[in-house]
Amino acid sequence: MAKSVITIPATRSRYTAVPINSQKKRKVAGYARVSTDHEEQQTSYKAQVDYYTNYIKGRGDWEFVSVYTDEGISATSTTKREGFNTMIADALDGRIDLIITKSVSRFARNTVDSLTTIRKLKENGIECYFEKENIWTFDSKGELLLTIMSSLAQEESRSISENVTWGHRKRFADGKVMVPFGRFLGYERGEDGSLVVNEEQAQIVRRIYGMFLQGRSPYAIARMLTEEGIPTPGGKTKWSGSTVRSILTNEKYKGDALLQKVYTVDFLTKKKKVNEGEVPQYYVEHNHDAIITPAMFEEAQTLMEARRPGKDRQSSTGIFSGMIKCGDCGSWYGSKVWHSNDKYRRVIWQCNHKFDGGEKCSTPHLDEETIRGLFVKAAGILYTEKEEIIESMNAAKEILFDIGGLESQQTQLREEMAVVAEMIQQCISENARVALDQTEYQKKYDGLSERFDRVKERLDETTHAIAEKKARRGTIERFLAELEQGEMPAEFRERLWMNLVDHVTVFGKEDVRFTFKDGTEIKV
Repeated sequence: MAKSVITIPATRSRYTAVPINSQKKRKVAGYARVSTDHEEQQTSYKAQVDYYTNYIKGRGDWEFVSVYTDEGISATSTTKREGFNTMIADALDGRIDLIITKSVSRFARNTVDSLTTIRKLKENGIECYFEKENIWTFDSKGELLLTIMSSLAQEESRSISENVTWGHRKRFADGKVMVPFGRFLGYERGEDGSLVVNEEQAQIVRRIYGMFLQGRSPYAIARMLTEEGIPTPGGKTKWSGSTVRSILTNEKYKGDALLQKVYTVDFLTKKKKVNEGEVPQYYVEHNHDAIITPAMFEEAQTLMEARRPGKDRQSSTGIFSGMIKCGDCGSWYGSKVWHSNDKYRRVIWQCNHKFDGGEKCSTPHLDEETIRGLFVKAAGILYTEKEEIIESMNAAKEILFDIGGLESQQTQLREEMAVVAEMIQQCISENARVALDQTEYQKKYDGLSERFDRVKERLDETTHAIAEKKARRGTIERFLAELEQGEMPAEFRERLWMNLVDHVTVFGKEDVRFTFKDGTEIKV
């Protein structure tokens, strides 16, 4: 007998395993997303939701599940898209059979995310339909078309990101400053988008700088502000030392602005990185009204630098911390508590390295009452010479703290560094495009690199010298103001101690020398 082949038709869907004659309705969900919260996008967002709700409900063979949404969210990553992630989880749990969305770019602009998600859904019998491109993922050509369209969507996202980045850098190059006004203490947005001083908040900023320069640590300042119920820049009730430190190191409070402190590394992950020279930065001087003087700002930076960790760092745990030096080894005095658990308890100060090594320092310890008494004596002597000190310092300070020549030198060095940097970039670019003699190329590159390093070193030295002069001027001006307004003290006052004394050097019980902020040294 002749061989015969009988075809037995498929009776179930190869994707859903549901009988082909089943009257069971497909559970269908829509997905809508807009990437910004602009008004015109809001209209698009609502239109998408209404459209897919009516579209799904209008089909007799479909059962409406929901329209999942993400508002003001980018599609370059699925990580922060709560609506999208909830929809996928519901689909994998069997609540959805079909997902409908406007286009591939609405679903995901990241090719890897898009294909990974589609394949995961497909493995679990869940289909997606992209209306604009007319792609059904169960179709044999679906994945090929999806790959192409996802790649195009990702490329479009990259192009948008580059255009936005270019726009930001163009604004930076033009000196246009952008700040998060909602979390920026002391300023509010002006009519033209500029920074306008909020005087009520500015008082808090001035107070923070004042307390820091009087010797309090960022953590102590944060504790005081929290106890007084003053809200943080972000509107919270608890201050942290890092928040105070960020205010103390933000150049915008002296009227300047450093632009592009951070940059976006990858448009897909949106990962940001502190700019350490990878992309240009722009420093705008006198951009807006200052809340604190440049001299006060530089003084704060100098004090911040002195308090960095290290053997001889200046402490700020108390008013005498980082203020008393050992005459033998030059180290700072630190506090020790004697008889901490009985009625004879007292705090004494002695050299932190008194017992280090073989030979201990011979300098004596001092209790706090003795330090206060010695200060009152030294300040009394200082005030007898008050008029002479003020007159001589006022006559000399314009010469002592003149920075005109240094600023001219700084400008020239910046220009030279920019030229050399451009020459290095051109050298590298030419070597990448043209087959050059590598010995000659390396010689040229090394020469330019050495020149760049020399110019940068000189620029750093000049910038540091300018900052030091500004800081020193601020210190002297506060010293003179305190001296001029005050009277010979009859008792110890903390404010007077912080504003007048630079440091105290202990050589012996009968030889304690107070060095005041103008350089005057008085032995008591």
